[in-house]
Amino acid sequence: MASDVSRETPSTPGAARRAFPSARLPLAERYATLLATEGVVRGLIGPREAPRLWDRHLVNCALLAELLPPDATVCDIGSGAGLPGVVLAIARPDLRVTLVEPLLRRTTFLDELVADLGLPHVEVVRGRAEQMHGERRFSVVTSRAVAPLGRLLGWSMPLVDPQGALIAMKGSSVTEEIDAARPELARWRCAEPEVHVLGRGLSVSPTVALRVAWADPGRVSWPLATGPTTRRTAGRGRSTAKGRRRT
Repeated sequence: MASDVSRETPSTPGAARRAFPSARLPLAERYATLLATEGVVRGLIGPREAPRLWDRHLVNCALLAELLPPDATVCDIGSGAGLPGVVLAIARPDLRVTLVEPLLRRTTFLDELVADLGLPHVEVVRGRAEQMHGERRFSVVTSRAVAPLGRLLGWSMPLVDPQGALIAMKGSSVTEEIDAARPELARWRCAEPEVHVLGRGLSVSPTVALRVAWADPGRVSWPLATGPTTRRTAGRGRSTAKGRRRT
């Protein structure tokens, strides 16, 4: 991946040194450079976001790692430019991460990114979350700014292991989202959602994470009965091409 595009790459803040293990920080810095250059030129990151990549994106996503169990399998739906999936893979090399994204230009960028950063534990899949329903399950299904909780449950919960959870990055309206999604939470037999505020005390905006697990893992079996939300598509684009695996 080319890296000679003339763009401003923000310097590494102190908060990043706390959010990423020291041995992994150079990878995070390389990722920031690629987002600020190739990511902007190819339309995956807005030009105004480049100077604040660390505060609003990289550290913000890295904080999510503390909620993930050791050696987890992670599915990041609607991955876009790799947020939060690539960040989690950088911060936590014990994770096995699958990036799911329907748009070709984004999966092309992700493939190049994974190769450039040398992340053998990351897989890129071109498609939508519901295309994997009934075929694969994960310890954690994560997302960032993909959809309100009601729709997100239908895309995510069929991919969640009985002992796993949906862990989504949300904003300040998370409580309202939970209230609006009560019928869907009941339909999918989910436990009471947990809201975690991560990163207090750091010089960045805290990360609001929503965790939703199964109410009774022992009663979860596949195929899951699907509700009307599963008929909608997760992300934009019409391609149904299957993903490619990086090994």
